[in-house]
Amino acid sequence: MHSVIVEPPDTLTPPDSYAVSAEFYDVLQAQDDARRVRHLYGPAVAKARLGVVDVGAGTGRVTLMSLARSEVGVHAVEPARAMRAALMTRLAALPSTQRARVSVHPHTLGEAALHDVADLVVCHNTVACLSPAARRALWAAAGDALVPGGTLLLQLPPARLPVEDRHRVFPVQRMGRHEYGGRMVMSAAGPRIRTRVEYWVRGTQGLLRQHTETFWMWPATRSDLTADLRRHGFTVSSAHHDPAVLAVTLRQEA
Repeated sequence: MHSVIVEPPDTLTPPDSYAVSAEFYDVLQAQDDARRVRHLYGPAVAKARLGVVDVGAGTGRVTLMSLARSEVGVHAVEPARAMRAALMTRLAALPSTQRARVSVHPHTLGEAALHDVADLVVCHNTVACLSPAARRALWAAAGDALVPGGTLLLQLPPARLPVEDRHRVFPVQRMGRHEYGGRMVMSAAGPRIRTRVEYWVRGTQGLLRQHTETFWMWPATRSDLTADLRRHGFTVSSAHHDPAVLAVTLRQEA
């Protein structure tokens, strides 16, 4: 058994986080996630006229979709080395015309120090794993990266702690002689949510490998996040209607 516990960050993401999950993410989750990304953010990306910033780019689902659905520059922000390696490999296989439009930043958004580069910032599957202090730093950095009137789209974290353990089983995937599978268990741990992900690989003779990785999440309601974002110069936008996403607009300068 190989286990990794990713301690909760304050404002930084440890560079070795996702060291286990990076190997299994694409085979177990990415296909469903790609469909979700197209649904949640595709129309907004297609309307971008200046640039798109993908915060917590991971292995690149939002980044790749943005390159395909727009003609603007794309900034992929991914501090975790393991996920960034998969992202870079995927980007290297793209045509040179698309590669010329994407910049990969191996930092948090604040450390990347992007100013007025985009009219759209997307935070997919990211905000839940940030502490309240890290979220506030993100709102400030997103305001710097956006031009006035630009839009921030963020996938909402869980609104509250789970009353009992929540289980999600990943559909088994076959690659050659091996089967890949796993599950995710979310449980309350004080004011946070402990998310334990288990992965396994089986062959004809049975179990070949088994790994675990633990992440931490901070719940927050839509209203709490909206109030926090208002303090950082954002207003709620009516242009996005999916309940899984909060859309806010950077206020225009007076």
